[in-house]
Amino acid sequence: MSHRKFSAPRHGHLGFLPHKRSRYHRGKVRSWPRDDPTKPVHLTAFLGYKAGMTHILREIHRTGAKVSKREEVEAVTIIETPPLVVVGIVGYTETPRGLRPLKTIFAEHISDECKRSFYRNWHKSKKKAFAKYCKKWQDQEGKKQLEKDFQAMKKYCKVIRVIVHTQMKLLPLRQKKAHVMEVQLNGGTVAEKVDWAHEKLEKQLSVHTVFAQDEMIDVIGVTKGKGMKGVTSRWHTKKLPRKTHKGLRKVACIGAWHPARVAYSVARAGQTGYHHRTEINKKIYRIGRGIHMKDGKIVKNNASTSYDLTDKSITPLGGFPHYGTVNNDFIMLKGCVMGTEKRVLTLRKSLLVHTSRKALEAVELKFIDTTSKFGYGRFQTDQEKRAFMGPQKKHLVKGKYEVQEDIQMI
Repeated sequence: MSHRKFSAPRHGHLGFLPHKRSRYHRGKVRSWPRDDPTKPVHLTAFLGYKAGMTHILREIHRTGAKVSKREEVEAVTIIETPPLVVVGIVGYTETPRGLRPLKTIFAEHISDECKRSFYRNWHKSKKKAFAKYCKKWQDQEGKKQLEKDFQAMKKYCKVIRVIVHTQMKLLPLRQKKAHVMEVQLNGGTVAEKVDWAHEKLEKQLSVHTVFAQDEMIDVIGVTKGKGMKGVTSRWHTKKLPRKTHKGLRKVACIGAWHPARVAYSVARAGQTGYHHRTEINKKIYRIGRGIHMKDGKIVKNNASTSYDLTDKSITPLGGFPHYGTVNNDFIMLKGCVMGTEKRVLTLRKSLLVHTSRKALEAVELKFIDTTSKFGYGRFQTDQEKRAFMGPQKKHLVKGKYEVQEDIQMI
């Protein structure tokens, strides 16, 4: 009987099998936070789009820790979160085999970007989705039926979820089809949840109403796809000696003669990346407001802090690589998250009760870096770059055109 000279732990975790492409592009919530009727009605998840990464400087306030009262530079991820629009309500009853949807009610007006998700080919379609359904909200017979459905939800349902969609027109992306998702409502009684959802139909919900500063949340999404990969890259197995026949990035023995099958636990080549993953305990460092008007002035200082009062937005010079500018509300999370830029991510409230000092620590940012992410950034704002570099050719050309336009108008 054969034996091995040295013992070693296996390569790769079997808990993440099968390593195949995810069936859905948007992160799917498989577990929702436990409902607490004593709290007010609230959403338990939100949708955002990964813009990119930067770094921040902050002072650590963690009692008893050696690093307390020291400054630390940390990597952060910016996730753009434009308001979601509520377009429907779903009520579920409990059965011995799990939840069963009892009633689904849609809003009277549904935007085209939401309707696109119900079609395979929007361009060739007649675009008639919900044309008949919306008439329910207009005639007396339809209103009676809707009221009956709302009462049935209040009487029989145990779980209430709202159907929401993102607003693609607010994002710097080519995609026009909105991402649609069901989000569970927690807090309050079932009747209060139904009334809350009814009131919010066709209205926008901001990320500020769902998450809070310093909260620990979970991020659900699909990782960056790598395509077909061999065992060395996919499972990090050891390379064979240099003179090995027919290649060395292989597994030498894939099993015994009997049983005459290859075990599922043996490392094999195949798909790498584009896997569905859930990362828990991501701390919110900042929930920033988008560019907005206040007293007739444009406010875009969402990257300034109490220590750094520079008037600058979170978008770095030249924009986030492969994404563009962030003009809407955003969430700043500590560390990295799965997926490539522009990837849609599901942000969910944590399932756990957090008691650790790290989780409960109040975060106060001293500085947020907004230098260019194309190469080695040097300037934090356009004004700083202009003051140092002087007027560039593009500025002179722009000024020349403006002068010509003024002359033509005269």
